[in-house]
Amino acid sequence: MNIREFAEQTGLTAHTLRYYERAGLMGDVGRDDNGHRVYGPHDLQWVAFLHHLRETGMSIREMERYCALRAQGDATMAARLALLERHTDQLARHLREQHDHLARLRETVMVYQARLRANPSLARKDTTASPPPAADPVPRR
Repeated sequence: MNIREFAEQTGLTAHTLRYYERAGLMGDVGRDDNGHRVYGPHDLQWVAFLHHLRETGMSIREMERYCALRAQGDATMAARLALLERHTDQLARHLREQHDHLARLRETVMVYQARLRANPSLARKDTTASPPPAADPVPRR
């Protein structure tokens, strides 16, 4: 399939696909007689994996490192595993932090809900009022 069709299949833009190719993330992309890119099923799987890495927060630099190792073959399997394990640990740490932030936000929402239940007159619909203070105090435990 051509780059337009491939972009539609992957959900990435043609610009992103060309960038991935320039960055060395795509390996050798096939070309037709006119020099246009031709993608196959293996390219779909690979781009899905790259997209997955990117969506989990892996930097382009780390993706380049992974791809360079992959291109060297099975002799780099341990190095690729180490890279993926580091990324997994970073992602897990990030998710824990995000979970903590979510819990704090939910606590703040519950405080506001309780205040509004206790004093319904505070529930104004006027959205033109000044914004709340930046550091809105929330009772600490």
